Amino acid sequence: MFNRTTLLILLVALATGAGLLTAEYVFNRRSAAGPELQTVRRLSTPRELPAFTLQQSDRTPLVPGELRGHWTVVFIGFTFCPDVCPTTLSEMAQAQKQWETLPETTRPRVLFVSIDPERDTIEKLGEYAHGFHKDTLAATADIPSLEAFAKSLSLVFAKVPLGDDAPADQYTMDHSATLIVLDPQGRMAGIIQPPLRPRAIAEDLIALTTAGK
Repeated sequence: MFNRTTLLILLVALATGAGLLTAEYVFNRRSAAGPELQTVRRLSTPRELPAFTLQQSDRTPLVPGELRGHWTVVFIGFTFCPDVCPTTLSEMAQAQKQWETLPETTRPRVLFVSIDPERDTIEKLGEYAHGFHKDTLAATADIPSLEAFAKSLSLVFAKVPLGDDAPADQYTMDHSATLIVLDPQGRMAGIIQPPLRPRAIAEDLIALTTAGK
């Protein structure tokens, strides 16, 4: 469980890391190989991810190899989220509708990873994600695995009690709102930062997919 000191450290790290990461992506945006993009900021050199294992909503394991062959947009959140998560998934669903005509074998994917396994059961997570778009992948894991996965993507999250006297099950989750873009090799290749523009996201992902990059 995170205490307030840990939360403060994480939020400072998030702000600092986001600034440095943004600078890296902005600097490399024009030099990155591939089509001209509107909202996806690409790394000049994609980053290999360390090994990870998550559990998908259909109870099958999600490992790095499962993400190969498609451009994938990753977002961390939780089903009890009152605003950022449903808004993000709704906006991504708008983008997903625009690339539905692409072949299923190469169609971009959206992966929603719950960082609240205490309350987000596998069944609830799948129902929640698919309520926005039927193709959205949903997964979670234990906290140590989620922390390692988030860290590998330069993301952070923290459990925050709603008050000193609140019951243990009364809390929220603070988390990064940045979306991570993985290339067809499963490497971290770019980011998308809020505010999101669904049409621009769709056009960028379609361009990347059809360019075969």
